[in-house]
Amino acid sequence: MATDKKFIEAVLDKLQPLEITAKPMFGEYGLYYRGKNFALVCDNTLFVKITEAGAAKAGRVSQGSPYDGAKPAYRISSAKLNDRDWIISLVTATSDALPLPKKKGFRVRP
Repeated sequence: MATDKKFIEAVLDKLQPLEITAKPMFGEYGLYYRGKNFALVCDNTLFVKITEAGAAKAGRVSQGSPYDGAKPAYRISSAKLNDRDWIISLVTATSDALPLPKKKGFRVRP
């Protein structure tokens, strides 16, 4: 089941004033903050990557995999998503702990 467009819009609204970008990925979405992929939205569920910094903010949150074979992530309930201060602090801490993606360089073969 693909994520509903209204759901992703609601998630982005809950994360205001952070400038979050949602990129479509096979009917689901990757969420980016400051150029870092910190979460996936799959089947109308927000999954935030697990980091040590995020764990300090998360408290007791269930975990699950957004899809078969994926690393476990925090499965954010609707109640937690509606707690704006909590979700913004989790997203900020998680994103700050993640490295910037490696730039794909242009290579000329000899």
